[in-house]
This record gives sequence, C-alpha cells and structure tokens, in this order.
Amino acid sequence: MQSMDTNTPASTGKATHTVSFSQDGESFLLDGEPFQIRSGEMHPARIPADYWQHRILMAKAMGMNCIALYVMWNYHETSPGTFDFRTGNRDIEAFIRLCQQEGMWVLLRPGPYICGEWDLGGIPWYLLSDPDIQLRTDSAHDPRYMSAVARYIRELSPCIEPLLVNRGGPILMIQIENEFGSYAANPAYLEEIRQLWLQEGIQGPFYTEDGIRQLEQNRTNVSGGAIALSNGDAEQIAAVRQQFPAVPAMAGEVYPGWLTHWGDETFNGTAADISATLDAFMQRKLSFNLYVIHGGTSFGFYAGANVDADSGEYQPDITSYDYAAPISEQGVATSKYMKYRGVIGRYLSTPLPEIPQPVPTISRKGSRALMPELYASVWDNLPAALPAAQTVDPQPFEMYGQAFGFALYRKTLQGYRGGVLDIKEVHDYATVFIGEQYVGGVSRAWMPEHHAQPLNVMHHAPLVLPPVSSSQEREVSMEILVEGMGRVNYGHAMLDRKGLLEPVTLTEAGDSSDTLTGWEVFLLPMDAAFIANLRAVCANPRKAGLFFKATLSLDTLGDTYLDMHRWTKGVVWVNGNNLGRYWNIGPQKRLYCPAPWLRLGDNEIIIFDLHQMEAKPVELARTLS
Repeated sequence: MQSMDTNTPASTGKATHTVSFSQDGESFLLDGEPFQIRSGEMHPARIPADYWQHRILMAKAMGMNCIALYVMWNYHETSPGTFDFRTGNRDIEAFIRLCQQEGMWVLLRPGPYICGEWDLGGIPWYLLSDPDIQLRTDSAHDPRYMSAVARYIRELSPCIEPLLVNRGGPILMIQIENEFGSYAANPAYLEEIRQLWLQEGIQGPFYTEDGIRQLEQNRTNVSGGAIALSNGDAEQIAAVRQQFPAVPAMAGEVYPGWLTHWGDETFNGTAADISATLDAFMQRKLSFNLYVIHGGTSFGFYAGANVDADSGEYQPDITSYDYAAPISEQGVATSKYMKYRGVIGRYLSTPLPEIPQPVPTISRKGSRALMPELYASVWDNLPAALPAAQTVDPQPFEMYGQAFGFALYRKTLQGYRGGVLDIKEVHDYATVFIGEQYVGGVSRAWMPEHHAQPLNVMHHAPLVLPPVSSSQEREVSMEILVEGMGRVNYGHAMLDRKGLLEPVTLTEAGDSSDTLTGWEVFLLPMDAAFIANLRAVCANPRKAGLFFKATLSLDTLGDTYLDMHRWTKGVVWVNGNNLGRYWNIGPQKRLYCPAPWLRLGDNEIIIFDLHQMEAKPVELARTLS
C-alpha cells in the first residue's frame, strides 16, 4: 500500500492551495484531495539559523512532508512591547519560507502557551511582576494576561498571514494554545484566542492539541478546528473520531524520545522505538507529527522545568534538547533515524531524498584541551545596589524587572554569633557567604548526596551558619547569591518567580527567630552586555563566584561540545554566545557549541562557576555523550 504527495508548497510563493476537512471528518483535504500530513517538529529558537536548511532537509530525507514548529512568545517579546521577529534565529518568516523553498508544509504552533520544556512555557517573564496575575485564562478572569496575548497576536499576524496556504504559503493549520485540557476547562479562553486570530484576518484552519483523556474530560477543542493528540496512535485517532466525527484527528505529538532533568540517572528516551506506531500510521494513511524529530538546544537561560505531580519536587530541564530524537542535537542521523526512514520509505511510491552530509565536528583532548585561567570575580563586577525602598524585604527577580540570571542579596548582621538560616523559598539555587567565607548553599532541586555533601548544599532545609573566627560578637556581612533556573513550563506551578520569594529568618543560639529586613540587592542578569563589560578584576580569588577565561585558536571550523565534567555548576559563553547551564549532577556534562558561533583564529571562552576556585581542563568532544 503506497502513497505519494501530489502537492508540495510552491517555492515561488505564487501558487495558492486550499486546506479543508472532508464532510465526514475522515480526512484532511489539500486542494480537495485526501492528504496525509507526515510532520517532524523542530524549533527555530533552538537551532542556529545557519543550520535551519540542513535540519529541514534532514526531516525531508526521513520521509516527512511537513515541519511543525513552536513560536516561543517570550523569545520574541523579551521586554514589554518590544518584539523581534526579524533577527537571527528569531526570524520566523525566514524559517517558514525556507520550509517552503525545500518543498515542506508547515504546522504553526504559536501558543500563546507552548510548554515545550521552555521557560514559563513561552509566556513572557514580565507578566509575573504582577503579584496576582492569572495565566492561561480569558479576559473575564484576567484582562492583563489577555491584553498581552492580544498584543502578541497582533505583532505576529503580519509575519504569518502571507505564509498561509491560501496566500501561496506553506502553513496548513494554526494551533490554538497547547494541551489546555491538562490545565483547565475553559472554552471561553480558547475561543477568545481563536477570535483574536480572526480579527487579524487569519481564518485558519485551526486545530488543538491534547492528550486523549484530557480532551475527553475537558472538551478542549475549538469550533470547526481539527484535533491533534499528544502521545497519539492509530487506535486513539479512531476513538476520537467516534466522539468528534465532524473534524479529522491526527497524532499531534508522537514521542521518539523524551525530556531529561538535571539529576536524572541518564538521558531519557533512548530506548524508545516507535517503528510499529509509524507503520500503523503509514498503512492507514493517518496524519502525524513526531515530537521532536530534532530537538536542538535550549541555549542561554531558556530551558524550562517541571514540578513532579506526586512529590512536588522542582525538576529543572537540562540545556540540551537532544530528546533522544532521530536527528541528534548536533544534526546527525541516528540509528533511530535510519530505522524510521526505512519504515516510512516502504510506503512511498518515490524514493526518498539523499540524507544531507553531516556538519563537520572538531575535538581536542588530553594535552590539547583548553586550560582556562582566572579572569574576574562577580564580587568585583557588582552593579549599583537597588534603592533601599525596594529592598526592605527580599523580592523575586521579576519585581525588580529582571528576566534571567542571578541576583545578590546582602545583609549586614549586628552581633553575629552563628545560627540557623532559613531560606524558605529560594528559586532556585543559592550560595551563602558570611564575610568572605562560603558557608553552604540551598538547592530547590534535589541533588545526589555525593554532590551535595562536599558543598554543604541543603535541599529545602535550613542552613547551619558557623560563628565568625573571633571570641567577640561582631558586625558581619551575609550574602546570598541566587541563581534562577528554568521557570516551570507545565501545570499549575507555572507562577514560578525567581530569587528569594519569602522573608529570610536567622535563629541564633538560644534566641528566637528574627526576620531579616533591610537588604542590599544587586541584579546580575548575566546577559550579553554584562559579559561584554566584565572587568578583569579579582580581589579575592578564594571567594567562590569566579569567571574563568580561555582562548580557543582554530584553523578550521566545526561543531563541538565543551566537556565540563571537571567543573561544578555554572554557565559558559563562547564569543559572547550563551551556551547554557552545566551542572555536575548530570546527566549532561557537555555543552553544544555550533560552528557558526566560532571563528578562525582566536575564540573567547568565558566560564562562570558558582563553586569552582581552581580552573580545570576543558576538552572538546564531537558528541553529547
């Protein structure tokens, strides 16, 4: 039983098409004929723009005829009202036109909420500066949220409208929100989003995405919209068709791998095999989307987090979004890729395209490894403290107008004699100093004991502070350096602000607890401007919170991974580009650096580590593990 695509999106952008649904709801129709959507998902925000074409062609060579993509709202509106849909890998229109150029259709998934193991599920951080904000709800419940959504859709629509199939573009359908059935039952909210698109002249077709149980329970489809199923298979499609006979259904997220959190024993999803699922789709000509065919990387501070439904534990996502996908983080065709390509190819009447050549890689090991040197101290690069009126009690980043990075909270203690420090809500990782001495840390995320114990890092527990080395009571400075990790991107824990969320208390020996007020607060966004303006000063090289620097000299370019397994916890920049977080609790120990971020000659590597005071070699490797 073979199938063949009779229509492809015209690379000129002049030929128009129509997408509709059969009257019995059995099929997606392209120009009136039944059409099987074979989609592979990838995210432009997670792929350097230089590699977009390569990854699209990789998907095509595996038998896909469509690319699904999220638009991460917070990646395009980084501050209120300031949008960027045009530069670098934020140029959504360029990515979609490239899909069209390579003969691929597009499923657009613009949110406003997308989940995606992405910070706050793609919703902008600044909304959390309203203490009582409600997210993912209609105007009647929170007009502030929906006003921001409306602004986003108004800004995105002019980029999208010319790319719809009825305008000669490749976009087949637009998704309304994402997996809302896992969050709530509120038809008014989904309909309000649909109406916002209609007001901008975008008529769809629309579709929704949910797990089958959540869809059945909360009825989160939209008027006239198709239905996509998370973790869907042929049997679930048949079941949904019985309940919703008027519109077609597809498997909207078929998982060839899975996500990984910091502290997991290994990379998840490597044992998954969806060959039988793909075979059933192809045999029955059912439409599907592989989530993800290629994951890429959550560069910078954009990796999200979960909260475990049973334990309530915070689970931040690793930087890599390899996802054990058929196309690896670095763009390599894995054994899964070859297997699935074979399954799909058996049902097609024309041969699949040749697999694109892999991107070259470089490595350096042993004596050729990088040897960073001490460069600067965060303590010698503090900005001016915030006005005292804002810092009587410590507040989270968002209340100070900061999106990502770190913040330092400083308090002078009078007559300090040691005691027990209780930081009830640290989001998400804090190192604590008394005077110039590191005395321990607090981690919101669970840490394996063999990593936590040497650093005296407590998990949600009070921290015992030592007395100062003097028999006299004295004045001493206490400093709490807080790292905000990924905001929760799924479920009702999404109101996830960063920094110190509640008052800090100190209990000294034999005394009652005192709530500490009157802080100095220093914002450390660790953005490109902050790193570019670092002063190479380090007054105390024995006080953790240090920057290290290495020069990588290259006479040829290629992708590489920086192996950080000898380091503790921090962030790496290459020529000013933030590769993301590393953490020795693993399982990720290497950070992907794409060749377009390197240059011939000297390259600057900057490492910020929260604990390390001694530089260690950094090898360059060709693979994630």
